[in-house]
Amino acid sequence: DLHYAIVDEVDSILIDEARTPLIISGAGDKSTDLYIKANAFVSRLKAKVFTETDDRQADDDVDADYIVDEKAHTATLTERGVAKAEQYFGVENLADPENLTLSHHINQALKAHGLMKRDREYVVKDGEVIIVDEFTGRLMFGRRYSDGLHQAIEAKEGVKVERESKTLATITFQNYFRMYHKLAGMTGTALTEEEEFRAIYKLDVIEIPTNKPMIRTDYPDVVYKNEAGKFRAVINEIEERHSKGQPILVGTISIEKSELLSSMLKKKGIPHQVLNAKFHEKEAEIIAQAGRLGAVTIATNMAGRGTDIMLGGNPEFLAKQEMRKQGYPEELISECTSFAVTEDEEVLKARAVYKELYEHFKKQTDAEKEKVIELGGLHIIGTERHESRRIDNQLRGRSGRQGDPGSSRFYISLEDDLMRLFGSDRLTAIVEALGLEDDQPIEHKMLTNAIENAQRRVEGRNFDIRKRVLQYDDVMNKQREVIYSQRRQVLNGESLKESFMKMIENTVDSLVERFCGENSHPDMWDWEGINAQARDLLPDIGKLSVPKEEADTYTQEDLKQTLLRAVVGAYEAKEAEYGAEIMRELERIVLLRTVDEKWMDHIDAMDQLRYGIGMRAYGQRDPVVEYKFEGFEMFEEMIRSIQYDSVKRLLRMRIDREQGTPKREKVAEPVTASHGDSGPRKPVVRSGARVGRNDPCPCGSGKKYKKCCGANL
Repeated sequence: DLHYAIVDEVDSILIDEARTPLIISGAGDKSTDLYIKANAFVSRLKAKVFTETDDRQADDDVDADYIVDEKAHTATLTERGVAKAEQYFGVENLADPENLTLSHHINQALKAHGLMKRDREYVVKDGEVIIVDEFTGRLMFGRRYSDGLHQAIEAKEGVKVERESKTLATITFQNYFRMYHKLAGMTGTALTEEEEFRAIYKLDVIEIPTNKPMIRTDYPDVVYKNEAGKFRAVINEIEERHSKGQPILVGTISIEKSELLSSMLKKKGIPHQVLNAKFHEKEAEIIAQAGRLGAVTIATNMAGRGTDIMLGGNPEFLAKQEMRKQGYPEELISECTSFAVTEDEEVLKARAVYKELYEHFKKQTDAEKEKVIELGGLHIIGTERHESRRIDNQLRGRSGRQGDPGSSRFYISLEDDLMRLFGSDRLTAIVEALGLEDDQPIEHKMLTNAIENAQRRVEGRNFDIRKRVLQYDDVMNKQREVIYSQRRQVLNGESLKESFMKMIENTVDSLVERFCGENSHPDMWDWEGINAQARDLLPDIGKLSVPKEEADTYTQEDLKQTLLRAVVGAYEAKEAEYGAEIMRELERIVLLRTVDEKWMDHIDAMDQLRYGIGMRAYGQRDPVVEYKFEGFEMFEEMIRSIQYDSVKRLLRMRIDREQGTPKREKVAEPVTASHGDSGPRKPVVRSGARVGRNDPCPCGSGKKYKKCCGANL
């Protein structure tokens, strides 16, 4: 049972992540070469990018093969593009139902080329496409885009196109965390989302005052006409503050922008460090040095949340770094900061060395900290406003911690994504009319308000997305509870005999209702269908017909009883043949497999329904209400299908007594998925006495521990 959850950085998990549901995927069908062909076709097309589809003219007037709508995040073929597709793939009409698969592959290739940018949404590392988390800037190993989009990106980047995945289970963050009886969390930036916490999670937000007064200076935003002017101003401020020795942290919103800024600083000869998803292995080292005298650090959102930058440097890290230079192994260094009681001489000596080095570096960093404080502490430069005010506040919050001095300033251009997509068109027109120079900063209350309004607009839009995701998932949630309670019943080893008897009864009722309908007279019944369905269920059943002596009195109830006796008789004969114990396990195996298969297909069907249901709004119907009605009908159909297939499989199952009771099988193999920025790691488990580095490895390989299982420690 899920009793109590305490969530760190609660707004990141319950708000930011909640726009997309959690999905457990299994290995699906092998990828077809259609991804390669679709990519080859789309790479020849001409694109036209709009900030909003309302801006564009009719398709006929657009000199492009496909249109990219940045605001709606869509890419669609124009009439000209459709004609080219039909000619390239040799089809008469791309919109025909038989060309649905081809159309889907072309659409995903359009998204891959028009919307998904390398070093922004994803990186290519060791021949793999890895997603970059838009909120934390970290690599998301094991995560893949669904619906073939990941395969389309792999085809675009020329890496191996992996097999497609199949959804095994899905749930939204909201419904998952609402399963806990008690829920709580903490973060420094929850106040702006107070309304959503209360509406969705029934959580109150309580503001706790800081430990020491906050004395950081937050300078007003500086706005420039274009991106080039903005970046030149950023470089000038870095140069000015770096010449005094003040440490600077520069926040960017993508890997691409962090590398652009880095190349500009190299030209100026300013030494600096870059922290983004490409260099995440050096994260601890870069952060440890970011508060030192004269340090310049360019970072994505990786340095924005939960990162503690110590002014003057981190003595603990410097001591450990010195121990590495002296040749101490990682395992021993990690033991130095452990509080575990030990009598190991090697560990005790290492701890003594670490303590001595720590005290030496502590004096050094304390002296450096005083100089940094005199210079004004850590200065934060934001090169772009994020769509969420909370992300900006997280970046600002790296400076001025625990009463230290600090400062921050954001640089914005009217070409930034936030201003282009969500800013006011009137604002851009006014700036153009003034005829300002590229390097001339613009400071006006109207601009500050426009930026905040743009952020509020995006936050409101994202809240609507999360609310809509939840409304649709609430329909699935009810169905999920029914299916999972049935699975738990199976997994807990409960007897399913009563359930199967009910299933047999329901299956027979459904069969009679389907082929007899409202007709009371046997002559009006579909006997061909009745016999075909009965033989499918019980191959040995004889031909069903109305007994001559009952020709005038035979009813649907009589037919039900005849079928019921035959099916229950076959069930009881099988139980007598195999015994009660084996029969109970057979029931569990059959029901578990059938439920899993049908549920996976139902998830796919509900996904397809959801993608198309939005069109009902044009007919003055609420898509969510329509989704509930149709989803309920599909669920009812799935339950009938589970019951019929379970009964059929059980009655047809044969077992080889020599091989014993059949074992339960997985319907699909789950794919490894993680949430952080490190790939799957082998767990290191210490059992019994501590193994020395030069001792034989306990795994039995014959190698020394340090050359075998201890090599990664």
